[in-house]
Formats: sequence, structure tokens, C-alpha cells
Amino acid sequence: MSESEIPYGDGRPVDVYLDLLRIRMDTEDYRLLLRMVEPVLRAIEEERLSSLDLALDSGAGEELPQEVRDEAALVIATAVTGRLDNEVIEIDVDETGPVRIVTDATTASDPERLGEIADYIRERHRETEELRGIAEVSGLPTDF
Repeated sequence: MSESEIPYGDGRPVDVYLDLLRIRMDTEDYRLLLRMVEPVLRAIEEERLSSLDLALDSGAGEELPQEVRDEAALVIATAVTGRLDNEVIEIDVDETGPVRIVTDATTASDPERLGEIADYIRERHRETEELRGIAEVSGLPTDF
């Protein structure tokens, strides 16, 4: 077990991370973050994550600060992986523009691996556009 996976005390890594955020973040931003991640954390705990639609928004139609979105992504990643060394990075992909992803620190610092991830994003974008075109021609909804 690496240092990034060791829970402090009896707490899970996600609990440790949430405690750190509670101290570091503005109170209102932290409350917003909790509203965003609590349903996901509950689904993970109940092992029903596969049936949950993940969207990092508040559900209230308000614009969320990027910092809160990033921290929510990191909280979820910590809950899923049990690791505290996750990072949000931005990859510039010509076809889609900047894409924010969560990955471990090793991958985040590996340009070759980041290139592979960018290639994968390009391919997925190409496939999605192809499917969107087929759906449009077929008279099916294109909002996927």
C-alpha cells in the first residue's frame, strides 16, 4: 500500500480528504460541494454506482465555480480509488477544446500517457459525432 492510499486514523481516505477541504474551503463552497457529492458517495457506499448518472452540477441551474467542480471530481475519485494523490488536469484536444480529467499523480506527470489519453478522447469524439450524424439522418434524438 502506497502512502497515498493509507487512511489516517480509522477514517477512509475520502473522509480525510473531505475534512481537509472543510478546513481549506469557504463555508458556502464546501456546503455546495457536499450537496454535489453526497448522492454519489452514498451510491458508492451502497454499491449502486453503475446506475447513477454522474453530473458535477448543483442541480439548481446555477453556475458552479470551477474550483468546486474540480474538488467534487477529486472527492469522487478519492472515494472510488481510495487514493489521495489524484489530480485534475486539463488536456487540450483540438477537436473538443480543453478537457478536464482526474488522474493519479504519476499519469499527470507522464507526457506520453497524457498523449494516449488525448488520442482516446479524440477517437471518442469522432465516434460520437459519427453516431450523432447517423441519428440525425435517421430522425432520432441527437442529444447524447
